[in-house]
Amino acid sequence: MTAFIQHLASEKRHSPRTCDSYQRDLQRLAIWLVEQGNPEWRNVSGYDLRRYVANLSRAGLSGRSIARHLSAIRRFYQYLLRERLATDNPALDIRAPKSSRRLPGVADVDQLNSLLDAVPGDPLEVRDRCMFELMYSSGLRLAELASLDIDAVDCHGGEARVVGKGGKTRLLPVGRKALEAIAQWLPIRAALAPEAEPALFVSRRGDRISHRSIQARLSRWGVVKGADQKLHPHMLRHSFASHMLESSGDLRAVQELLGHADIATTQVYTHLDFQHLARVYDQSHPRARRRKSRDYNEQNAGQEGTT
Repeated sequence: MTAFIQHLASEKRHSPRTCDSYQRDLQRLAIWLVEQGNPEWRNVSGYDLRRYVANLSRAGLSGRSIARHLSAIRRFYQYLLRERLATDNPALDIRAPKSSRRLPGVADVDQLNSLLDAVPGDPLEVRDRCMFELMYSSGLRLAELASLDIDAVDCHGGEARVVGKGGKTRLLPVGRKALEAIAQWLPIRAALAPEAEPALFVSRRGDRISHRSIQARLSRWGVVKGADQKLHPHMLRHSFASHMLESSGDLRAVQELLGHADIATTQVYTHLDFQHLARVYDQSHPRARRRKSRDYNEQNAGQEGTT
């Protein structure tokens, strides 16, 4: 298992976060196998893995989480086959149970505008607003924002060069408000960061800001500035995608901006858009309100008969 994780990190160039995820999933399987009296990888069968999937399901894992476990196991056995440490891949035909797809949370346009227009109270809040403006302006992932270097943003051209999943680079437009926020942040950053620090966003100590700090600062910003719901980085990305799709209707363009390899991943936002349309329909169309009107009329008729 250790050799496999090293293989992912060195040969496949997976991120430390991805490697940690694979290791946790495989360790969980290894512990379960030992408990079942089957400590050898080469002796694991498809039947064993079906029992393991059932065990994960009983433990409350979603279909998506179980699918991630199975993906890690399949990749691990591909490696074992390459190293001649196994004779087959028992996970090939195992599928995770389907679960309902949870739609991402999206913030209201007016509320986001109000939150991002709030006046920063100190230098670190200037940085915070800049981070959140850029995340919403360009649909950045948390990891993409944290890894952004100062030379990756072209303020004159209004674009940012972002390294996404799998080390893929994409060029994204940066909106006017985000550019203004960057211009306000750069003088403060210069006073905090040493000259050799490449990161665009730095902590109070002058080093690259961590993922956890960004999450905590966004949550704090929402509380201090009066948000109606808890804010988190992925909500800003989801809001970017949903608002872009509502305005443009161009699913392919939104896919490119988000850096999704598969358009099916982007299509979840069409469901969000439909939900919005359905709510408007239910509230506005006279035939959609028929039941409420009928119940009201029946109630009145009953009262008139009593009178």
